[in-house]
Amino acid sequence: MLRSILNRLFGMLVVMTLVVSLVFLIVHITPGDPAAVMLGPDATGADIAALRDQLGLNAPLWQQFVHYIGSVLQGDLGRSIFLNIPVTEALWQRAEPTFFLTLMALLIATIIALPVGILSAYYRGSLFDQIATGVAMLSASVPSFWLGLLFIQFFAVRLGWFDTSGYGGPDASFAQRMHHLVLPALSLGVVSSALIMRFTRASMLDVLNDDYVRTARAKGLSEFRVVVKHAFKNALIPVVTVIGLTAALLISGAIVTETVFGLPGVGSLTVSAVLRRDYPVIQGTLLVVSGLYVLMNFAVDMLYLWVDPRVRR
Repeated sequence: MLRSILNRLFGMLVVMTLVVSLVFLIVHITPGDPAAVMLGPDATGADIAALRDQLGLNAPLWQQFVHYIGSVLQGDLGRSIFLNIPVTEALWQRAEPTFFLTLMALLIATIIALPVGILSAYYRGSLFDQIATGVAMLSASVPSFWLGLLFIQFFAVRLGWFDTSGYGGPDASFAQRMHHLVLPALSLGVVSSALIMRFTRASMLDVLNDDYVRTARAKGLSEFRVVVKHAFKNALIPVVTVIGLTAALLISGAIVTETVFGLPGVGSLTVSAVLRRDYPVIQGTLLVVSGLYVLMNFAVDMLYLWVDPRVRR
């Protein structure tokens, strides 16, 4: 087991090294000049060249890359060109809405998907199963931002239950801020629940007819205990995998959703950084999101040890 953990840690190191390299190269070969954006359309070539030299953008690309790698290894993601603050500080200031949005969306997706997936597998071929499968396929095909616009139109504009955008003022309470996240979390959660539901259903179908399930029924156990304690417990591994991947995907999916709902999170920070060609913020955001994705996969692998004792052998 220790060797397996070390192999996964080494794989994480390799993946993150590739991510850092690719992110740096993609950002720097993308058309656009942050110096020209900062100075505006009336800037002269000499002014742009002077600002590029001040920002270190005139140095050879390999020197910029070596400097960037050295800074990352020291925990320094650079300094925002436009905000004039460290990238880590900018990300930390925007982390709260993104974190709670992702958490709420994942909870909503899980609460919807697990019971529906279990019941759909148990009543395979029934009207409930057909409706649930059809709704899941429809949900998976709907973009979260489009669903968010529908929610805004119905729940915010017509019914007035929620605000159309924002995260509350500086004096807003925690409950008020969470209230602002309900609609965007629903938009992400409903779409993401489709994948979890389909995996839950497929995994349950694989185990419901196994010998140990029939044995549990023969012992006189209640159907609830047979399905939940025996069948679902053994169907958890693929379900845990897809929940972990969904959590990682929700972080990146929050970028568009935050823009639609006007949330001051990491997503809106990334969009503004791309428009401004703020290289340090783009690189730092992509690196952090990729790191969270890799850590989430590692956490899922570790959960296998708890869910399935056979993995420990």
